Amino acid sequence: MDRARFEHLLTRRASRRQVLGVGSAAALAAVVSLPGRPSRVLGQGTPAASPVASPTFGANPFALGVASGDPLPNGVVLWTRLAPSPLGGMDPVPYDVRWEVARDEAFAEVVQTGVAVAAPTLGHSVHVDVTGLDPASVYHYRFLVGGEESPVGRTRTAPAAGAAVDRLRFALASCSHWEHGYFTAYRDIAAQDLDLVLHVGDYLYEYPAGEQFRPSRYDPVREHAGGENRTLADYRNRHAQYKSDPDLQAAHAEFAWVTAWDDHETENNYAAAISEDSEPTDAFLARRAAAYQAYYEHMPLRPSSMPIGPALQLYRRLTFGTLAEFSVLDGRQYRTDQPCGDGVGVRCPAALDPNATMTGPDQERWLLQGLDASAAIWNVLAQQTMMAQLDTDPGAPVEVPLDQWDGYPAARNRILAHLASRGIANPVVLTGDIHSAWVNDLKTDFADPDSAVVATELVCSSVTADNPFAPALGLLRGFNPHIRFYDGTHGYTFCELTPDAWRADFRGVTDVTVEGAPVETVASFVIEAGSPGAREA
Repeated sequence: MDRARFEHLLTRRASRRQVLGVGSAAALAAVVSLPGRPSRVLGQGTPAASPVASPTFGANPFALGVASGDPLPNGVVLWTRLAPSPLGGMDPVPYDVRWEVARDEAFAEVVQTGVAVAAPTLGHSVHVDVTGLDPASVYHYRFLVGGEESPVGRTRTAPAAGAAVDRLRFALASCSHWEHGYFTAYRDIAAQDLDLVLHVGDYLYEYPAGEQFRPSRYDPVREHAGGENRTLADYRNRHAQYKSDPDLQAAHAEFAWVTAWDDHETENNYAAAISEDSEPTDAFLARRAAAYQAYYEHMPLRPSSMPIGPALQLYRRLTFGTLAEFSVLDGRQYRTDQPCGDGVGVRCPAALDPNATMTGPDQERWLLQGLDASAAIWNVLAQQTMMAQLDTDPGAPVEVPLDQWDGYPAARNRILAHLASRGIANPVVLTGDIHSAWVNDLKTDFADPDSAVVATELVCSSVTADNPFAPALGLLRGFNPHIRFYDGTHGYTFCELTPDAWRADFRGVTDVTVEGAPVETVASFVIEAGSPGAREA
């Protein structure tokens, strides 16, 4: 990676921090005369007092960086959060934050500007849903408050609806555990030429300091701050700690992100209102509400996703011309309890109950109807847990991970049968969760090796989260013939789509416990349009 470029990403901010200098009439005039159409975006509810227009801060209020997300042909979401003391909070008053969008990094051609309210009810986060932009265009953005200026972010809008698109590049990532390693994979992502980043869950881990996710092969390289996340303050602080990482900040500042959660943003292996540790429902829903609010406060999601108590609308659809359509799924909020438990074991009869669901009936209906209506060349299901069957025992009966789709075979079969019977064009399932990289053939009958391949599943490895069983998982290929590839190296997956083919490069960090370790391509696979199944490139 080009070190100079990476340092530029971290330090990229305009040199005019005095633009909003307190008491400067010239500075105020410069702000008022900025071009573009001004707008005002309010936080949740009505602020208890008038927003502070010219505050002073004892430290950089943009310590958590900036981000953009969910690109549309005419707009994108911009995000930041005021946090001069990231783990300590701020005075409970609202602040006026100016935002600017420009065609150039120097902000000589500002095309949109406005004022958003950073309200204490949302942790002083800012979510600006910018519209009126040109499709398939690069923009730069920043925030200004109290004489302070944020880092400059870069983003790109989606192509126009129906536009012929000849290429789409994105990074697929998941599972970044603060204690298990450095976020070198994010640094490598920031150095790529991408249109967006897709994060499919476990953006953080809720465990207390020093507690590893299962027995770990690593000693902690750094520690979580605080105990296990349960309250809004806990989740806010954990998000802030992760957002303080410079590699993660660089990847957010360079590209628009599309994010979805899995379990650890709230609690390991939870299912809807049911906690892993059988907490009382009311207590767990209060915890879930805190987790969902903190997630919204720290992600570039549209205000339409603002949570209402323990509910947050996360599943959504994004289209990139005629080339690709992404159905981003939520596999936690609406699922029924794991029918046979959440460990590894033999499926019980309850797993075959058609009412056992990973997505809930409304989301499943939305997914299938959207697939039917899609005119895209590539139809992408971005979701969390492995969809392919993973038999962990060479003998009989089949033993599978029951928190994955293996625990909900009736729901999985409905989706795969729909893909097959409706002839959905080039379906590809994108997955995280399992802390290792996989390429899988998806079939309507995994028990029959000759069953036709319906779709391809690409599973990205973890950014850092350890899988102590990684060395043994490769042995499972011998009695899972639909598995084309497995690798236990930490990293992410680089994807490049054209109308003819999908190429996936599995990028691996040589050692996540060494800061700045090299990153290399471990393996590459290609899916030909019109031919389900991947082959090694």
